[in-house]
Amino acid sequence: MTGTESGAPRKQRADSRRNETALLEAAAAAFVASGVNAPVRDIATRAGVGVGTIYRHFPTRADLIVAVYRHQVEACAEAGPVLLARSATPHAALASWIDLFVDFLVTKHGLAEAMRSDDAAFQTLHAYFLDRLVPVCAQLLDAAATAGEIIPDMDALVLMHGIGNLCIGADSPSYDARLMVGLVIAGLRLH
Repeated sequence: MTGTESGAPRKQRADSRRNETALLEAAAAAFVASGVNAPVRDIATRAGVGVGTIYRHFPTRADLIVAVYRHQVEACAEAGPVLLARSATPHAALASWIDLFVDFLVTKHGLAEAMRSDDAAFQTLHAYFLDRLVPVCAQLLDAAATAGEIIPDMDALVLMHGIGNLCIGADSPSYDARLMVGLVIAGLRLH
């Protein structure tokens, strides 16, 4: 039973949250190394748990992939306001956040193919990605523009699409996506 007698969801125990976070991070590392079809046994080994523990948390591969994706989107979304508060300038916060966004994009080996599948678990991921990350990017752009550091009126979604396109082919050794994205971010500067 996942809820209390009143039907309200139970709070997850701290050790269970830690285990789930360790599983998600191990799965993310395995996906970077081997793609989203990495063997569950490899993920379990990375996480230091048994295969049964993974299936208890994530009954299907699709559940695991979606959970990893959502976990990484949340980390990227939560980083924006923190970077804005801690960075020397809003432009520095924007540049640091864009680095995290690039890391997120270039480590999605096989995810695009999985998202094109008929599995219902993947249907809402793109909307979730946009709903969580576009406002964060917009906040960073607005702060940098208000500070007079970048050109005004840069659309967050347009910038994110451009960065996404620059990250295509990032696994090629002769292409440096980070350099190309850095040029775009530098090009936003007013001085």
